[in-house]
Amino acid sequence: MAVVPEIARELIKEQQAIDGEALPWKNKKLYMELMFQRSVASYEAVSESFKDGSPLFFDRGFVDALCYAALEGIPIDQEMKTYAENYRYHPQVFILPPWKDIYQTDDQRKQDWNEAVFTFNKMIQTYRMYQYDLVEVPKVSTSERADFILDYLRNH
Repeated sequence: MAVVPEIARELIKEQQAIDGEALPWKNKKLYMELMFQRSVASYEAVSESFKDGSPLFFDRGFVDALCYAALEGIPIDQEMKTYAENYRYHPQVFILPPWKDIYQTDDQRKQDWNEAVFTFNKMIQTYRMYQYDLVEVPKVSTSERADFILDYLRNH
C-alpha cells in the first residue's frame, strides 16, 4: 500500500529551513494557500498512478487545508470550493481522534492539546460538509490500528 506524506509538515519544514513566511505562526493565509496548492498537486500526481484500484492513503489532503482556513477564519475562494466538490478522495475517510496519552508537540506541530481537540472537531465538520463518511480509528496500538484499517478495507 502506498502512502502520500503529510504536505503541511513538509511545507513547515521547508519554510523553517529558509526562514520563510508560509508558516501557521507567521502568514496563515499564505501557509493555507500553499498547503492547498501542494495538496492538489500531490492528489493529481498520484491519482493517475492508482487508477487500478489499489489502496492509496493520503496523510491529510486538500480538504484539510480548507479545514485549516475555517479554523483561522481565512476565506476560501470559489476555485478551492469547486475543486473540493469535484475532485474526490474515497467516500470513506479514516480519521484518528486526538489521544492525550500520546499527544506531543514538536518543531512543526505547535498546537496545544485544546487546539488539537478543536481541530479534530473542525475536521469532522469539514469532511462531512464535503460529503465524506468518516471512519474513526480506535485508540489502540499502532499495529491494532493498522489491522483495523485493513479489516475495514477487506470488509467494505
